Amino acid sequence: MEATIKHGAAAFHVPDRHPATGSSTAGGWHAALELRFERRGARTVLSRDRHHGPLLVQKALYPEGDGPCHAIVLHPPAGIVAGDQLSLEAGVGADAAALITMPGATKWYRAAGSATAGSRTCLEVGRGAVLEYLPREAIAFDGASASVCLEMDLAGDARLIGWDLWCLGRTASGERFRSGSLRLSTRLRRDGRLCWEERGTLDGGAPLMHAAAGFAGEPVFGTLWAAGPDAGRGLIEACRAVSPGGAGRSAITQLPQLLIARYLGPSTEQAFAWFTALWALLRPDYAGRAAVQPRIWSV
Repeated sequence: MEATIKHGAAAFHVPDRHPATGSSTAGGWHAALELRFERRGARTVLSRDRHHGPLLVQKALYPEGDGPCHAIVLHPPAGIVAGDQLSLEAGVGADAAALITMPGATKWYRAAGSATAGSRTCLEVGRGAVLEYLPREAIAFDGASASVCLEMDLAGDARLIGWDLWCLGRTASGERFRSGSLRLSTRLRRDGRLCWEERGTLDGGAPLMHAAAGFAGEPVFGTLWAAGPDAGRGLIEACRAVSPGGAGRSAITQLPQLLIARYLGPSTEQAFAWFTALWALLRPDYAGRAAVQPRIWSV
């Protein structure tokens, strides 16, 4: 996948849908979710929860007492087909703390025809606030056509831990991403200044997927960001001492006010476990509390 870094199965038929549950077109779902978290007293509350179509949060959860508000984003169709367009906007107000995750993998199905599916996620974190954006992996089926954009905007001393994890093809059944296209875009800004940008287009079966300077034949890749004060040498070394195991390869880099961790390998389970282990190490410094895994991850 071409990158720019700056710092300082089968065709899937989409039936008509009822207007009460989302946009109804032959091209697929159009769904949007808008969340807002605010600090009220000792607790963060989900002050705004507006949704259109099949993208929603059932309820705010507090598995850590008066710790961060946990929100589990649900996408009932379970998969994204050509023509689907999903939008998630989440804002965390000053001094609030929130954790957003999903119950399972996001599946991008094979495209039938020329239509493209898309998602756009916009995260805003206010001064003194903490957001943990910890989605499960995304699986691109062979033949999928997707455009995915992630925008993260931080104000002042806001902190964020987040990750993005992809699996190319349904590897458990031997499938590989031999056709289709992924267009990925990620930006992270603080006070409007660009801290990290990565954009690329990955075409199924392209030489890049097998090149040593590309994906080296591995189907799983991911990036973790920890934005906040510069991590101390001890914390960086502790993170580097954690290995993803097996054939997975990893790297950790400290940029100004941003720690980046990369994974490339054969297993989403391995990658997710490694990201989770890093999050457990980083959370006390970046979120001010010990790691408590969302219960949905154990279901």
